[in-house]
Amino acid sequence: MNILLISPTLKGIGGIAQHVRDLIKFLKENGHQVDVISSENILTIPIKKLKNPSFLLSSFFKTKFMKKYDIVHAQHPIAALAMKNVTGKKILTIHGVYSQQIEMLHGKLGSIFSNKYEKNALTWADAITAGSIEALNHYKKSNSNVFFIPNGIDIKSLPSGIDTRYTKQIIFVGRLSKEKGIYTVIETAKNLPKDIDLIIIGDGPEKSFVMESIKNYKNIHYLGYQSKEKTIPLIRGSQLLIQPSIAEGISATLLEAMACNTPVITTNIGGNIELFNNDCGILIEPENSNELLNQIICLIDDEEKLAKISKLALSQVQNYDWSHIGKKYLDLYKKLLNS
Repeated sequence: MNILLISPTLKGIGGIAQHVRDLIKFLKENGHQVDVISSENILTIPIKKLKNPSFLLSSFFKTKFMKKYDIVHAQHPIAALAMKNVTGKKILTIHGVYSQQIEMLHGKLGSIFSNKYEKNALTWADAITAGSIEALNHYKKSNSNVFFIPNGIDIKSLPSGIDTRYTKQIIFVGRLSKEKGIYTVIETAKNLPKDIDLIIIGDGPEKSFVMESIKNYKNIHYLGYQSKEKTIPLIRGSQLLIQPSIAEGISATLLEAMACNTPVITTNIGGNIELFNNDCGILIEPENSNELLNQIICLIDDEEKLAKISKLALSQVQNYDWSHIGKKYLDLYKKLLNS
């Protein structure tokens, strides 16, 4: 098959970027031709509120005169306008519930445009894939051609090694942004016992807030953006990974922690509920730093419970390996081509 993937981003540690990289790798390993349009190979404006709108316009003009493809696969509604331009069977993958995320980040005013745009984007696709059951149920209300395909990880390709720098080490890995719960992370971190060290890895709009907030705390260590080769050993070397998101699909970071035998504390929202529905992780209320702090303190020295959680998580994460997830995409591609 000749496949065009359109994604607002391809680099970095974000879930969409990683998902697209792994999908490209899987498709190429299975003999398919893959072309990609992303912000890394077209003109975009590298300013927070202008990057996505500029990608929408640039990708639209980029695809205006493109050749026919068997499959045109857009990742994120912002890529749907470019998808509409290209001849081929069209798939739109939505990571989370787009309109809810926009309202959370930009308020009611921002959601007015996003709701209208999203409704149009859904009609441009021959099929829609949702990354969580929550998103599946949401989009099925307005489109019957929605399929559940969660994010996956390539377990066998995760870098090896263990990087333990502190006796009691916990870690946060992700975008430094409101929806990832970075405010809760910092509020919790300030009250950690001095013998518990928190490593923060990531970049994003709240980077300055993080750096300013932690400058007087010797047990909070901000490492900035790190490569996968450095991040995975640090996850594997930590007793806990925390991710108190307030909006989430199926998080690649949480899947990686599960594959690394590192227990997770996260929030009882979205895809997290699906991912940790059998006691293979700890779920807390969003925006509750006291509950997060209490869970960290209770678990950090409970080796028996940590081991039990890790074992269950490792078993659960096998269902999200790309050997399974990739096949779901190929089955959908073939179904569309044969329809």
